[in-house]
Amino acid sequence: MTSPGGEGGARVMPTGTGTAGGTGTGTSSGSGEDLRDHSIGELLKELSQETTTLVRKELELARAELTVQGKQAGKGAGMLGGAGIAALLMLGTLTATVIALLDKAMDTWLAALIVMVVWAAIAGVLALQGRNKLQEAGPPAPQTKETLKEDARWAKTLK
Repeated sequence: MTSPGGEGGARVMPTGTGTAGGTGTGTSSGSGEDLRDHSIGELLKELSQETTTLVRKELELARAELTVQGKQAGKGAGMLGGAGIAALLMLGTLTATVIALLDKAMDTWLAALIVMVVWAAIAGVLALQGRNKLQEAGPPAPQTKETLKEDARWAKTLK
């Protein structure tokens, strides 16, 4: 972007920060002056202020992203919890049905014990697989984390 009047006072902005601070006009504090007319101290002060604003805006964006993700995850977890309760009730009914079928060939206590052992084996396998999947999945990282890293790299190149 260049300053008004086409004088070529270009301002380099990091990518991904179009809404995070600064007017993007190439002028200092919106006064209409060319940045080349400012002293180094004034420019460094402005850079510091704009960097602070950029970081603040990026953190606000990260907070907003996490809030949206948290709401979506909460709704999904609630629905999965409801599905789990329904599945548990269904499995209880299935268990009673299997015990009743086995009761024709053996004592009721033995039929119940066999069904319980089968369910215990299934639960053990699922628990081990679930634990492994949770360990493979890292913590969720918002997109803003990457833009903050990019902004830090950009700021280092200015030195």
